[in-house]
Amino acid sequence: MGVQIGRGSNISRVRIIGYCRNIQIGRNAFVNSQTFFHAGGKIILGDNVTVGFGVTFITGNHEIGEAGQRCGRLIREAISIESGVWIAAGAFIGPGVTVGEGSVVAAGAVVMRSMPANSLIGGVPAKVIRKLA
Repeated sequence: MGVQIGRGSNISRVRIIGYCRNIQIGRNAFVNSQTFFHAGGKIILGDNVTVGFGVTFITGNHEIGEAGQRCGRLIREAISIESGVWIAAGAFIGPGVTVGEGSVVAAGAVVMRSMPANSLIGGVPAKVIRKLA
């Protein structure tokens, strides 16, 4: 289908909307079932990334339009999940987000801005809860 998957990775039943060729998954990654990829823009998962059940990756958003139609022009922005990241069940990763190496995204977190490496990330909207060793 065009998804680039590294050696040793395990991908369970996922759903993809957009272009499969925009998805790149590193080595020894695990992507659990019911994960949803909106791949209008690039989605890159690094090596040793673990994605829990029902995680959503959305690369598209819209500008806010005029009063007659608020949903304006589509904007596509890449998502980058760096190596060693664990994204727990039900998290949402929005357009333009980079999650830094070695971080943990808590279950149900809504990540709408980039996050630093080695951080525990959680909440709605997500924020750094604490640094990890």
